[in-house]
Amino acid sequence: MRILGIDPGSRRTGVGVVDSIGHRVVHVHHQVIATRDEDFPSRLKDIFEGIAEVIDLYKPHEAAVESVFLSRNPSSALKLGQARGAAICAAVAAHLPVHEYAPTEIKKAVVGSGRADKAQVQHMVTLLLNLSELPDSDPADALAAAVAHAHHRQTGDRIGLPTRWRGRR
Repeated sequence: MRILGIDPGSRRTGVGVVDSIGHRVVHVHHQVIATRDEDFPSRLKDIFEGIAEVIDLYKPHEAAVESVFLSRNPSSALKLGQARGAAICAAVAAHLPVHEYAPTEIKKAVVGSGRADKAQVQHMVTLLLNLSELPDSDPADALAAAVAHAHHRQTGDRIGLPTRWRGRR
């Protein structure tokens, strides 16, 4: 099972791809999709096309996306929501099931604490995926989303849950 993890952002979207093989999770790819400094609709297009390109190159079977968190700044929250929408649309256009996880769920699955900071997530992703160096925070968060989804699927396999119950859609 190949899983695409996405950490959406309007200027930098983190992307990570992992393979879930039995009880192991193996790193395949990670990157940042950096949008151009143009109008906002053009940045959304960059996100959509960047995710579509990763899907075309690495052919994942499912996608895991960090859900929206509440922000004190309504404008920032709206932009983040639109960036998530562009990323999700790219996955759905490629016929991928999309599973959403709260940031605290992802951190708990990867670090063991829902209140872990970015440095802890980067460190644990590096260890879990046996990476030679620490990834930037955006792709580390995307890889963490993919790892969290892999763990949810593995748990579902162990306890015999139907596929539709593994991960939230």
